[in-house]
Amino acid sequence: MQSFSYWIGMAGITAFAVTAVLVLAPKGIDLFSAIVLGIITAVGGGTIRDLILDVPVFWSVDLNYLWVAIGASLVTFFAESLLTRREIFRLMLYIDGFGAALFAIQTVDKSLAMDFGRPLAPVILGIVTAIGGGLLRDVLAGRQTLLMTRELYATPVLIGCTLYVALLTWVPDHRSAAAIGCIGAIFALRAAAIRWDLTVPHWLMTKAKSG
Repeated sequence: MQSFSYWIGMAGITAFAVTAVLVLAPKGIDLFSAIVLGIITAVGGGTIRDLILDVPVFWSVDLNYLWVAIGASLVTFFAESLLTRREIFRLMLYIDGFGAALFAIQTVDKSLAMDFGRPLAPVILGIVTAIGGGLLRDVLAGRQTLLMTRELYATPVLIGCTLYVALLTWVPDHRSAAAIGCIGAIFALRAAAIRWDLTVPHWLMTKAKSG
């Protein structure tokens, strides 16, 4: 399972690095800026996670994470010109959802392995890690964060992380299957929200006040 979790992390790094470059591409950026933001977005959530868990930050122990982030940023920088602005935005949303699903489940798994604040803390930490990189990306890019919109962004992560904790409690011998299933569930919910413009109901939101 440790090897499986490692590759989940690598896939998440790739996904978030790609979204960072896709977000900045329409603004007109240089290669260095693309790589820097790609790295920050890719490792941001995991860095927050490891600092909270009080363990060595994952990319300081294994530099392959940084190399993968750099490689994904480079490929996206040179390939994004093949896409229109609308295509870039939609693609970014889907890839962001996939990356969030990967990091969320990897974090819950890591937290449970360390017996960190069962059963609630792993879920909370999974959400923080999943959206942390995206929040940093949007703030640095000067755009409204997805968390501050009516989009179903953190909710699918909450559902997936909760389900994963429950499955590992009930069927601990099927860890890999549970992880894959929950990653799929998070991404499916996020993709459905993107495809059909599903949003948080008005009654679950405060009303904006002017002045």
